[in-house]
Amino acid sequence: MTTQEVENVKEAKLEFDAECPSCSASIEFNPATGKLTCPYCGFETEIATPEKEEEKVAQEMDFALAEERGNFNWGVEKKTIICKACAAETIYDALQVADSCPYCGSNQVMEASAENTLAPNGVCAFEVTDKQAGEHFQKWIKGRWFTPKAAKISAKPDSFKGVYLPYWTFDTKTSSRYSASYGKHRTVTDKDGNTRTETDWYSTSGFYQEFIDDHLISATTRYDRDMMRKIEPFNLLNNKSYKPEYVTGFLSERYSIGLQDGWHQAKSEIQDHLHAQITTKIRREKHADVVSNLRFSTTHDDITYKYLMLPIWLSSFRYKEKIYRFMVNGQTGRVGGDAPISPLRVTIAVLLSLIVIACIWYFFMSE
Repeated sequence: MTTQEVENVKEAKLEFDAECPSCSASIEFNPATGKLTCPYCGFETEIATPEKEEEKVAQEMDFALAEERGNFNWGVEKKTIICKACAAETIYDALQVADSCPYCGSNQVMEASAENTLAPNGVCAFEVTDKQAGEHFQKWIKGRWFTPKAAKISAKPDSFKGVYLPYWTFDTKTSSRYSASYGKHRTVTDKDGNTRTETDWYSTSGFYQEFIDDHLISATTRYDRDMMRKIEPFNLLNNKSYKPEYVTGFLSERYSIGLQDGWHQAKSEIQDHLHAQITTKIRREKHADVVSNLRFSTTHDDITYKYLMLPIWLSSFRYKEKIYRFMVNGQTGRVGGDAPISPLRVTIAVLLSLIVIACIWYFFMSE
């Protein structure tokens, strides 16, 4: 390591002792039972549930009071961990919260927050096992019409890697004042009996309010965002107050997209949502056919956030020397990813579509 890298390495504290009290192996969270389980001797133990109801789930945090809002520079920051089991010293990427020792395989859960970062306040635990993730993958790939039959038969996922990825959720009360034009179509018949559609335009303005609940924003830059969107939604109501026991045995990382940037992205997406909602409101109230030139300004009140760790299975498969990656939602089993496409099947689909269009055209012309 260079001198600069050495200066950036910090000693991290372990949050949780993942050692089995029976055989001293590493215990891990078991999605099938919701308990901590030793894969070697079968020892099981419950994860303690807080007595107070408000401590059982992640609580909304006041956005205005958040002290650390910036992004986290995972490319520079490093941390060193000394394994309790074998005393080996390993340098980790500072974004990692949980991993296993590369020398003896024991599970290690590091402190969830570092200097100048926030700690997660909630976790949605794995409910889908790696075996079930494989079954969901098989159903997914068999249902892809454009994927070659040979790929559907031969595609076998590599070993699954369970990860907890960081997400922000935002709540906000929105109040929007708007103005727009809306049009109503009418049919006009000329003296020759020909008909045409004309639109009468009117102006309108108004006020729209909506409470946005748990708008989800990914807080990592490491993974394909389009693929991550394909496995949404998550059941965010089924979250638990963060405990290191839930992430033991899995990879997990803290955020690289900070709270402030997360909120900027959320505001942009909420703006698009409000545009669609206000358009629908005008069409419904004015019995309009079209809405145009919608302009609105929005104020956000009572902004709160949660920092959640959400469960995802990662894997890949190989077909004709090419690797295709995919993800499985660790709560719902929903699959998203890449798969090979058969040019022949695409050509057949296009030809069938053209034949259907030609038949419809011929039917109307003959009428």
